[in-house]
This record gives sequence, C-alpha cells and structure tokens, in this order.
Amino acid sequence: MVTSTVLSSPSQTISLEDWMENPPIGTEWVDGELIEKNGITLKHSRIQSKLSSYWRSYKDSSGQGGEVYTQVPCRTNKQGRSPDIAYLTPELVAQYGDAKVLPQSFPLSAEIVSPTDLAEDVIAKAQEYLQSGGAEVWLVFPESHLIIIATQNQRLVFTSGEVVSTQIILPGFSIAVDELLA
Repeated sequence: MVTSTVLSSPSQTISLEDWMENPPIGTEWVDGELIEKNGITLKHSRIQSKLSSYWRSYKDSSGQGGEVYTQVPCRTNKQGRSPDIAYLTPELVAQYGDAKVLPQSFPLSAEIVSPTDLAEDVIAKAQEYLQSGGAEVWLVFPESHLIIIATQNQRLVFTSGEVVSTQIILPGFSIAVDELLA
C-alpha cells in the first residue's frame, strides 16, 4: 500500500462504474474520489516484485495453477481497489480472467505498507478485502520487518527470524520474513 493523492474534484467526479469500465493505472476509487497511489519506493517495488515472483513460482511448481498479478484492479463491496500483489484461483481465472476489473476482492492479496501509510487505513483496507470475497490478506511492513496475515477468523503476526506461510490460499507456501524483506 502506498500513500495516495486525490485526482478528482467535486466538479470532476467519476463513478465507480466508470472507474470499473476504464480504471486508470495506479489509481483506486475511494469514497467517490479517484485516488492516485503514490509513494512507491525502490524497497517497496523490490518487495512487491519478490513476493509476486515467489507466489508465481510456488503456484506453478505446486501445480495449483491460477494467476499472480501486481497493481491489478478489483471491486470491493464499496470501493475500487488495486492491491500491490494478488492471486486469482484457477476457477476465478476461468470465470473472470479477461475482465477489466475483478468484480470482487482477490482470494489472496498483499499490500506493501509505506512509512507514510496510517495503520488504521491499512487495517481497514484488509478488512474491506475480507468482507468482499477475499480469504487472506498479507500486510507487509518493510521498515519494521513485520508481516500480518488476516483471514476471516484470525490475525497472525510474523517478525524477523520467523517463517511466514499462507493460511488458506496457496496452501503450503512459506518464506522467511528476512528473505522476503532483505
């Protein structure tokens, strides 16, 4: 997750339906406003690339299939979002693989938290994903070497020196926190 800048003004509003029809790259639709995701650092981008690569390699080698995406649009129950990394199951790829915007949250998503993000906003976004069809959300805090995994039933915290693993989606995937955040 990165800090954001409002792109639309009250005189230049865009509807959620308009956003879903043609979502500008690097934006989200939040509370009726078009928001540009910004604040991406080299560290943020490196971790995003590593985690997406690890998930992609694991889904291929384990035979689970599906697709891994970065900065891809989805619709939650109330917003238009673009998680930093997302995994779509083979069943949902077959159903929605050619859609412009996934009409629900991804089953597995991750947000890389920037130093300027507010904790309440990040946690609220994870809850939003879970309430909109998501099963598992990773919140990655690079500066504090911390990863929080949220599911409908639990919240788990992994820190430096520990191994983080998926809980529901992509079963069997694990990686050392220090390896991911190095």
